Amino acid sequence: MRLSIAILAAFLGLAAAHGSHEGQHIPKILGGRKFLSEIEARRKLSRAVPESTINKRQPPLSKASDSRRHPQKRQENTSGRCGASGGSCAAGYCCSAEGWCGRGIDYCSAPDCQLNYGSGCDGNKKPSGPDTSGVARPKLGSVLYGGAGIYDCVTAGDVALTFDDGPYIYTNDLLDKLRSYGAKATFFLTGTNLGKGMINDPATPYPAIIKRMHAEGHQIASHTWSHQNASQMTNTQFTNQMVWNEIALNSILGFFPTYMRPPYSICQRECQNILSTLGYHTIYFNLDTAGYLNDSPRAIQTSKTIWDDAIKASDPETDSFLQIEHDIHEQIVYNLTDYILTSLFSNGYRAVTVGECLGDPASNWYRVGPASSSPSSSPTSSVVPTRTIISATPTRTGASTDGTCGNGITCTGTRWGSCCSASGFCGVGEEYCSVGNGCQAAWGRCDGETPVVSSSTTTSRTSISTRYVISSTSTTTSSTRTGISTRSVIISTSTSTSRSTSRSTSRSTSRSTSTSTTKVRTTSTTSSTRPTQTAPGLTISEDGLCGPENQQTCTGSEFGTCCGPSGRCSSSTIACLAILGCQERYGQCV
Repeated sequence: MRLSIAILAAFLGLAAAHGSHEGQHIPKILGGRKFLSEIEARRKLSRAVPESTINKRQPPLSKASDSRRHPQKRQENTSGRCGASGGSCAAGYCCSAEGWCGRGIDYCSAPDCQLNYGSGCDGNKKPSGPDTSGVARPKLGSVLYGGAGIYDCVTAGDVALTFDDGPYIYTNDLLDKLRSYGAKATFFLTGTNLGKGMINDPATPYPAIIKRMHAEGHQIASHTWSHQNASQMTNTQFTNQMVWNEIALNSILGFFPTYMRPPYSICQRECQNILSTLGYHTIYFNLDTAGYLNDSPRAIQTSKTIWDDAIKASDPETDSFLQIEHDIHEQIVYNLTDYILTSLFSNGYRAVTVGECLGDPASNWYRVGPASSSPSSSPTSSVVPTRTIISATPTRTGASTDGTCGNGITCTGTRWGSCCSASGFCGVGEEYCSVGNGCQAAWGRCDGETPVVSSSTTTSRTSISTRYVISSTSTTTSSTRTGISTRSVIISTSTSTSRSTSRSTSRSTSRSTSTSTTKVRTTSTTSSTRPTQTAPGLTISEDGLCGPENQQTCTGSEFGTCCGPSGRCSSSTIACLAILGCQERYGQCV
C-alpha cells in the first residue's frame, strides 16, 4: 500500500514501538493497540472507582490478615491472595487480575482472570458441543496458513473492515448499519469475554446474531476462546483456546472458520506452529484508527483523523486496506463506522470481507464440523456451509416488529424489507429474497427482486449477481436500479449533476449513481428528495440521533440528512428510502 512520506513520518515512532521480536510478530500499524485489560481498567476508572479498589481488591476483613500471614491452601482459599506469589484458589473459584480469590464477574471474566490460579475462570470453562479436534484440516487455496501472518489485502480498491472481540451488545446494531450501506465485514469472534457468557449459550442473543452475520454475507473468523495472550500460555492451553472456540461456533453454525486473529496481535513461534497445524490463516492489519482508545463523542475525532490521513494519501486503483475496529465500543459502532463507510465509498473503495480481499474462494473460509445436537445449531450443508435455518415453535403471529421473521411472523410490509431470509431476518436483496439462498416464502416475498423506488415515469433495471445495493437517481425523468457483480458499491446523491464510471463487469466502483453505461453524465434540474414536513420544535442533531424519542432532525446534521428507521441520521441509500422506514418528519427521504 502506498502512503505519503508525511503520513509515514507522522507514525514513525509508533511503528518503531511495534517492531518485530525474535519469533514474535506484531504488525506495524496506523493507530495503536493496548491490552483489553487496560481498556477495561480505563472503563472502571471512568466510572470513578477508586484506584485502590481496582488494584487492591480485598477479601473480607475478618480473613485478610490471616491470608497475608498464612496463605490459604487451595481447597479453602476462597477469598485470599492468589497468583504467582499467592498460589491457587479453591476449586471452582477465580483468581482476579489483582490477585484475589472470589466469584462473580469481577473475579472470573476473561481475559483478566488468571487461568493458572483459578479453575473457575471463564477462560477455563469448555463450551458444550461435539469435539472438533479430530476434523480433517486440508490446506486449500494459496493464502498463507500459520507462519508470520498476513497484513495486507491483495486486490486494489478493497477495504476489508474487521471487528474484534464481539459479539457484544452493540453488534446487532452494527449489522443493521452495514446492511444499510451494502457493506460486508469480517467478525473475529471471541467465545467468552467481558463477562458476556458463552457465545453458544441459547439463553443469550449471540447464537442468533452469529447466524445473522453469516446469512447477511459477512465472514466469521476466530479471535480465540477467551482473548488470552498466547505468549503467556502453554501449547495445550493455546490449542484449547482455538479448539474450544471451534466447538462453540460449530454448535451454532455446523462449521467453524479457517481464519483467525491472535489477541493483542501476539503470536510467538509456538503459536504460529499450532495455527499452522490447525489449518488457520493468521490475519493482522495495516490500518488501525485506535477507536477503542477514543470511546467518547469528542475523542473519536482522533480516530477519524487517522482514517482520513490514510485514505486521502491513497488511490483505489493501486491501494487497499486491511482495517481493524472493535464492536465492543459504542462510539465505534454508532459514530466512527458511519464516517468510515461514507468516506470509503466516496473515495472509490469497496467494503469486502478478508477472504475476498485476499482472493480466497468462500468455500475455503470454513470447515464443516461434527453434527451437533445443540438447540442453537442447525447446519444445512455437509460439504460447503452456506446458511443456517432458525426453527422454533411459533409464539406469535403477524408482521415483524423487530426485523425477525418465520414461524408465524411475516416480513410483508415491514420497514426492514419484505423478504424473510433463511436465518429468519427481514430484508431486501438476493441474500434475503432468493429461493436458492433459502428465502422463506411462507413469511414474505421470495422472488429475488428488490423494491424499486421511482420518482417519475421511467424505470430501468439490469441484472445482479450476488448482492443488491439500491440506487436512486436524482433526475426528474427516471429512477434507476443498477445490477452489479461480486464487488461493487453504489452511492446515491441528490445533487443536480452526477457522474459515474464503470471499470468492468466484475469490479465496478461508482462515486455517485452507477448505470450499465460506461462514463455516463446525467444532468437534472430538480431533486428527487421528497418534500420535508419537519415536526415543529426540533433541533438539528449533533449526536447522530433523530426521531420522536430524541426530538431531533437530521436536516442540516453533519451525520446525514436522512433519519433512518433505527433513529439515527445517515446519508446511506437504504436509510433514506421512505419505503423502508425513513422518518420523513425528522429529515429528508426519497
